[in-house]
This record gives sequence, structure tokens and C-alpha cells, in this order.
Amino acid sequence: MTWRHDLASRVRSIGRGFAVTAAVGSAAGAAATAYGLWEKNQFVLREETLPVLPAGYGPFRVLHLSDIHFVPGQRRKAEWLSSLADLRPDLVVNTGDNLSHANGVAPLVAALRPLFEFPGVFVPGSNDYFGPRLKNPASYLRGPSGLREDAQVLDWPRLRSEFGMSGWVDLTNRCQSLALKGMRFDFSGVDDPHLRLERYAGWPRGTRGRDADPHLRIGVAHAPYQRVLDHFTEDGAHLVLAGHTHGGQICIPGYGALVTNCDLPSWRARGLNMWESNGRTTAVNVSGGIGTSRFAPVRIACRPEAVLLTLTAPA
Repeated sequence: MTWRHDLASRVRSIGRGFAVTAAVGSAAGAAATAYGLWEKNQFVLREETLPVLPAGYGPFRVLHLSDIHFVPGQRRKAEWLSSLADLRPDLVVNTGDNLSHANGVAPLVAALRPLFEFPGVFVPGSNDYFGPRLKNPASYLRGPSGLREDAQVLDWPRLRSEFGMSGWVDLTNRCQSLALKGMRFDFSGVDDPHLRLERYAGWPRGTRGRDADPHLRIGVAHAPYQRVLDHFTEDGAHLVLAGHTHGGQICIPGYGALVTNCDLPSWRARGLNMWESNGRTTAVNVSGGIGTSRFAPVRIACRPEAVLLTLTAPA
């Protein structure tokens, strides 16, 4: 065998190896995509119990919705959202990113209408103001996303009006107290920190100096940036609710999220945990979210979720 024949044989072997690797990689990628398309519609309810109420009060059930990213035609998602009314929550908290399409407002409102029967509060996310754009999905892994200059403007004023007319309270850089089941709930909300629109309103006037009265302070934000969690924690919140992270959206089984699309550590991408700042501690629930961008409609090892928090008094 000549050296030329040997070299040609090696080249052919290497070529066959690359072809097999590419075929396997392509097949694995197709399988992962198919699975991700399936999992994005496997809606689950995560249930948590948190002993934060004053003695003698509760239980009190909070339904936390986030990152619905509604697109017309999402019948299965719409039916599931409507079915959540069967939980009969005492309060609904919506932490933004409701839309992923310019024509999403009407069908989303129709899906949520059964939940308007219950008291609710809400704040917006960036995908209430602006629609998503087609881009390289790998860019998500490089860090927090930014707003493009050619972003599509969505009809947030109409959605906010629909929520408000339903009786839900707009907490966009606002605070308000509500009397619920015989107890005072103090809310403080911010506009989307991902767009750096947050302005802190503090707690409702007239409640300072009344800490001896039974009450609960809840901070509400879309994106759980550390500066926001620090502020609410240091300002005496008992509970903070946020979304935005999608729970990582594409996770590694047994490991979890790779990114959070903000400066929150990836291990906090979803779930209920405690946040500490300047010697104070508050409970934080980060929702893994219900939807995805319509240009990246997959979830892997990260099923879409709503969260039912049952608040109780300490045992």
C-alpha cells in the first residue's frame, strides 16, 4: 500500500466519522426540539406553603401568574388558564409579560376572564410593551437580553385597561392596600426592572406606624434583579413575587437552569426561597412562567407553571 493510498483511506475514514457525527447531532437536535415543543404545553401547578401571616389568620391562597406570552390560537394554554379559576384563589398576582403577539390582547383577556372574579394585582413586563423579534436563540445564553430599536410596540394601554376594568389593581410604580379576608394587605409594585423602569413607591400612606395591626407587605415586580430584591427586603416586605426568568426555559436535567436573563443566580431561577440583604430576610417566589417567546417556543426540563401559594400563620 502506497502512502498516497493510505492517506486517501484515512481521509475517507475521517470524512465518514464527521458525517456520522453530524447525522447523530442533527437527529439529537431534532429530537430535543420535538420534545421542547411538546413540553411547552405540559402545564403544571406548583404549590407552596409559606407561614408568614399573623397569628390567627389564614389560610390565604395566592395564585401567581407570570410570563404568559400569549399568541392567538393557543387554545390549550387558554383553556388551562381559564381552568385555574377552579382553584378559587383569594388573590391573583400577575407579574407581567402577558403578550407575545400584537393581536394577543383579546384572546388573552377572554382566557383570563374567569379569574377576574377574584381580587387581583398586576405589573407589566417588557413583553407587555414590546413584541419579541426573531434572533439567534444562542444569544440568550450570553446574558440579559436588551431592547432592540426596531421593537414592535404592543397594545399595553388596552391590556392595562382591561385588567383595571376587571377590578385588578395596577401596581406599576404604585402602592395600595387591600382588605382581604379580614386582614390588611399592603402592596408595592414596580415597572419592569429589565427595562430599568422601576420607581419605588414605598408602602401605602396611612399604614406606617400601624405595624401592630395585622398586615402583610407584598412586593411585586416582573424581573427579579438583585437591586429590586434588596430594596424590597430592606424596606420590610414579607413576600416578593416575580417572574421573567422562565425558570431557565432550557434546563439540564439533574442540574437546572443555565441562565436567568438577569443578575439572579441560576439556582434561584424558579421556586420559593429566602433573600437576605443588610440583615433582613424576605421570602421570594420566582415563577418559572407559563409561556415562551413565539420565536423560541420550546421548554426542556422546565415545564410551564402557575404557582399556588398558601399563606398561613406560623405553627
